This record gives sequence, structure tokens and C-alpha cells, in this order.
Amino acid sequence: MTVCDKVWVDLGARSYEVRIGQGLLTRAGAEIAPLLKRRRVAVISDETVSALHLEALRDGLGDIAVTALALPPGEATKGWPEFSRAVEWLLAEKVERRDIVIALGGGVIGDLVGFAASVLRRGVRFVQIPTSLLAQVDSSVGGKTGINSAHGKNLIGAFHQPSLVLADIDVLDTLPARDLLAGYGEVVKYGLLGDATFFDWLERDGPSLARGNKAARQLAVTHSVTMKARIVECDETEEGERALLNLGHTFCHALESATGYSTRLLHGEGVAIGCALAFELSQRLGLCSQEAPSRVRAHLKAMGMKCDLADIPGDLPDADGLIRLMGQDKKVVDGKLRFILARAIGEAFVADGVDMAVVRNLLTESLAQR
Repeated sequence: MTVCDKVWVDLGARSYEVRIGQGLLTRAGAEIAPLLKRRRVAVISDETVSALHLEALRDGLGDIAVTALALPPGEATKGWPEFSRAVEWLLAEKVERRDIVIALGGGVIGDLVGFAASVLRRGVRFVQIPTSLLAQVDSSVGGKTGINSAHGKNLIGAFHQPSLVLADIDVLDTLPARDLLAGYGEVVKYGLLGDATFFDWLERDGPSLARGNKAARQLAVTHSVTMKARIVECDETEEGERALLNLGHTFCHALESATGYSTRLLHGEGVAIGCALAFELSQRLGLCSQEAPSRVRAHLKAMGMKCDLADIPGDLPDADGLIRLMGQDKKVVDGKLRFILARAIGEAFVADGVDMAVVRNLLTESLAQR
């Protein structure tokens, strides 16, 4: 059996373990059984992931009874209609407060199912089994759950920590190349926000990770989860330091809204573009060297990733339109936008009072290159 890395998220009574390794799906029963009060689980997935992994999960759960629901794939699922469908299905399946709900899927499923678990009977336990790189390194850890609104992304939700996270490196083999690289956008974020040495490693070994090197994938997931766990432990509900995890997201969420949460722009692609814009903004504000944003873009391009507004197909709003979409971001405080900026690679910080004229000029010039 391959080595399983374990990261403890220390949140007192809400503490849990993130297990990262190969073959976790095939031994899911042994991993989850200690949490069960009765030997049954309710699994919510999406149709794509369900077709790929549900039977393997059923086999791995052994004699634990499984009931399952598959929702449509894609970001559009993360809204009221499918959320309501999930909650009503869980109630119809007579899921009790002592039971376990399993979120089997990427970030959309993890966020939606976690939110459903948070409100069902005023809170039931759930287990995250993230099947995308993005979900393994970021969204499955930390307890942020929620759905999107017509007004913006993730504006409806709750903090509800999972009881366990099982990140099976093997399932990443089934990801389309585009989805894997989108998840890599969140991996890069961790190096950019707080660990320059990790970014150095990604510049060297990122291509190997993309090609399927499982040791590199496990190291990247474990390191990203460890960084996120330490930040979440200090700031569970994002009152301060946890906001650093939103590097690139102010731009990203506006771009996702502008593209209708469609496949025109995947979340991780938006994060990568957002990180590049955040470093460019930092340089224009005199906070970091010219080399830093150039290095960020060079690495993203070397990985074959989107890194500019010109890489997004279709029409986009003008700079003022994008700024208006940013105004719905959760990081708005007293009506003012809050950005995550950087003094260097690995040195991000929360910035208030950013000169919006500089932001407008940056977006206008970036849009002109389309």
C-alpha cells in the first residue's frame, strides 16, 4: 500500500483529518466506518463523476449501505434549484443527524453538498471525497460551503466543516487535461500567496505533475492542504488572515459572473488569470518588482494555462462593467473592494483602499489586447 499523507485541521470540536494518497476510494469503508453510527451513507455526486467513480466507491464501502443521487455536472448546478433537489432527496431518504452524507465530486458538488448538510435537520455530518485537483487542494478543506446567486458567486452559504476528507490521487487520472490544469491554478496560488520555495518547486516539477507523476501530485496536494489548514486554524471564518486564500479571486469571480458560470471559463482558470492580474496590479502600485508578474505569467504559459483576459473566448464587459461585478464580491467591506496583493512571490497581503483608477486602467489595457 502506498504512503497516505495525513493533515490534521485543528479546530477544537470541529477538527478533522485530510488523508491524501492512492487507493483511498477502494478502502473507503475502512476509512469512513469509525464515523458511522449506523452502516449507511447517502452519496451525492454529479453525473460525470458518478459514471466514473460511484461503483468503485460502492465496492470500497463494502457492506455499508449506499443510496446515491447524481446531479448535472457544471457550475450552473451550484444554485437554488439543484440545492433544493439535494436537500429534498436527503429528507426523502430519511437521512438523520447522526448519519453521514458523502460529497463525491469536484468543488461544485463539495460546496453544494456541504451547504445542504449544514442546513439539513440543522446540521448533519458530511465527508468530502474530492475528485478534482482543485477540490483536493482547496475547496474540500476549510468548511466553506455554499451556492451561487444571480448577484454573484458563493454569496449564499455557511461554514460547515467536514468530518473527514479523502483525497485519492488515483482519481485525478480520469480528469480531462483542461480540468487538471484548472485545478493547478489553485496549487500555484499557494506558492504565490505564502511560499516562494513551493513556487520554485512548481516551476521545476509542475510539468511532471501535469504529465501524471503521482508522487509530484501527492506532494503538491499535501503541501497545499497543509498551508490551507494552518491558515484556517488561525482564522476559520475569514475575519483576517484567511482572506489571503482569495488571491486572484476578486478578479476571478467577476470574470466567472461575466461568462455566466459557463465552460467558457473554469474556476481554476479564472484563479490563474486573477493571480496574474493581482501581481500586475501590485507592480503598477509600486508594491512588487516588474519581474514578479512576468515570472507568474511565464510559469502559467509554460504549463499551457490561461493567464490573460485575451485567453477567455467570447465577449466580456468593459472595465467599468467588470468593476461593477467585483462590487458583489464577498470581500467588499463598507462598500469598498478589498484586494489580495503581493510584495513579492510568496508575500501576499490584504489591501484596502486600492486606487480604482489603477484597477480600471489595468482592465482597460488587458481588454484591449483581446
